[in-house]
Amino acid sequence: MSEKKRLRDPKEAAGLLSEMLKQGRLILRLLGDGRVPIWPKLIIPGTIAYVLSPIDLLSDPMLGLGQLDDIAVVLIGLKLFVELCPSEIVQEHLDNLSSVISGSYRVVKEEREQEEISPGKMIEEEEKLSRAELPSGSPEEETTS
Repeated sequence: MSEKKRLRDPKEAAGLLSEMLKQGRLILRLLGDGRVPIWPKLIIPGTIAYVLSPIDLLSDPMLGLGQLDDIAVVLIGLKLFVELCPSEIVQEHLDNLSSVISGSYRVVKEEREQEEISPGKMIEEEEKLSRAELPSGSPEEETTS
């Protein structure tokens, strides 16, 4: 009963899907990386050629068995490709795939101060700002003096 519950857990399913997508992106990045030697890259076309060829390790006496060996060859081929790539390059790509974009934030001081100022003080501050914006010698400035 716990197995059925475990299979239906959405967090686990999302984690599995996320890991599969991460491995797929890793493989694509490794294929495009010029630092990876050509011979591990040949595993991927060889795997695809096997899947598309009519020759199978297991024939199709029952429906589904023939597809099982194709799935196994694909999974083994992908795993072998990643394992044969230089480990420092694989780790570099994994770090880049797992990295979080760093950012910074700041608290705007003016917003905090405006929240703390009483309404009477706010009116005084607005008057100071409006006086500072007026050019010197304006009629409003002369009447208020």
